[in-house]
Amino acid sequence: MDFFSSLLQSAVNQGASDIHIKPDHRATLRIAGALVPVAADPLSKELIAEIVHRILPAHQVDRLASEKEVDFSYLHDNRWRFRVNVFYQRGDLCLAMRYVKTKVPSFADLALPEQLAKIATAENGIVFVTGTTGCGKSSTLAAMLDCINLHEQCHIITLEDPIEYIFKDSKSVIEQREIGLDTMSFTNALVHVMRQDPDVIMIGEMRDSASFMAALAAADTGHLVLTTLHTTTAASTIGRVLDFFPAEERDQIRRQIATSLRAVICQRLVPAIAGSVVPAVEILINTPMVRKLIEENRLDKLAAAIETGNEDGMQSFNQSLLKLVKAKRITEAEAMSKATNPDALKMNLRGIFLDESRRIMSSA
Repeated sequence: MDFFSSLLQSAVNQGASDIHIKPDHRATLRIAGALVPVAADPLSKELIAEIVHRILPAHQVDRLASEKEVDFSYLHDNRWRFRVNVFYQRGDLCLAMRYVKTKVPSFADLALPEQLAKIATAENGIVFVTGTTGCGKSSTLAAMLDCINLHEQCHIITLEDPIEYIFKDSKSVIEQREIGLDTMSFTNALVHVMRQDPDVIMIGEMRDSASFMAALAAADTGHLVLTTLHTTTAASTIGRVLDFFPAEERDQIRRQIATSLRAVICQRLVPAIAGSVVPAVEILINTPMVRKLIEENRLDKLAAAIETGNEDGMQSFNQSLLKLVKAKRITEAEAMSKATNPDALKMNLRGIFLDESRRIMSSA
């Protein structure tokens, strides 16, 4: 077995989430959040170039030369799938590889709230899955799509860069399109997707105003759109979307979002007591109250709406973390480190709950 195959097998066997390869350094795995060097010797530029040449898809060769970085999926030995980013640093090729488990995860596998199943089977509108890089957004999206696939008769089209999980048709018909291989760009794919008779459209990442406007048009015409965005809280997601647009267009876009939004799911991964990680999940549902706050541009009240929206299926990060501590899934120290409001969570952990958020909402 050559070095590269041995490295990938070692990563899988040790439960690594990521592999980092750069010249003149030992190969490094990320295991349970920590970086662990594994190779005995530093890797040469020549070896890394050989690895890249071996795994880089033919359609990405010119793109790497012109753009200096590319994303693609790689299936090794018909067993292990990785999401790969090849890039340059200081003129040398480097790789970052994320292990993507072959089995599409369920909500139970990922320890996600049951409320996500209800969100996944909404008839139309836009659902955002948000969080920082590496927080598990792709896995959550995959679980939501598989929920639809198992329970609904839908035509699902995914637009991904690159394709990660591979779905098999169950009750639904699924087509997965990879940017660069099956279509030139997210924007191009979205222009044509409405002619492909979709019920559900999954957009791997919302990147610009053109993509969002196409997604909004799809949601407005009765389709369910699932997509991801980089935000740190559910409440900040609306503002992040509005940042795509010039100031003079934001009022109109905000009113459209108020109508089309179904939910925002934001997650953070927390080291678990039993090892590995568990997600803390914040959920915003577009209730009549939330819709009114968005329409009236009172986005600063959305966090309070989440805090008081438990009966509608909402929960804040602090509430999610509190549940995980009580279930003995995570430690109090880890919960505090991931809390949006550590002082409030500290009181909650001691059984003290202030009614401040309800007071805020009553004055809204």
